[in-house]
Amino acid sequence: MKQITAIIQPHMLTKVEHALHALPHFPGFTVLRAKGHSRGCAPGHAFLATEWDLFEHDKVALFIVSSDELAPRIVEAIRQNAHTGLPGDGVIVVTEAVEVVRIHSGERGDDAV
Repeated sequence: MKQITAIIQPHMLTKVEHALHALPHFPGFTVLRAKGHSRGCAPGHAFLATEWDLFEHDKVALFIVSSDELAPRIVEAIRQNAHTGLPGDGVIVVTEAVEVVRIHSGERGDDAV
């Protein structure tokens, strides 16, 4: 199982949600408001800090637990639909989910997702 965390621009959330819900067997997700900033420059460009760069920017964080098989499709759906081509599009992190337990049913592992 994988845990997928994606930090994206808030205005891209609806597009990402539609793409995720179009995936067969999509397990669902949690969305939280977030604030943050990245390293401050696009690859190949020099960093020039301005007062604007020193403040956190609004983001949304998506948390998804999925099967190993579905995870690459989820990542690609997020990447394609959150992409604007501008710095600050976000980041996707995929980690192993060691254990998952569905609270209301007690299901564990793949049965819980």
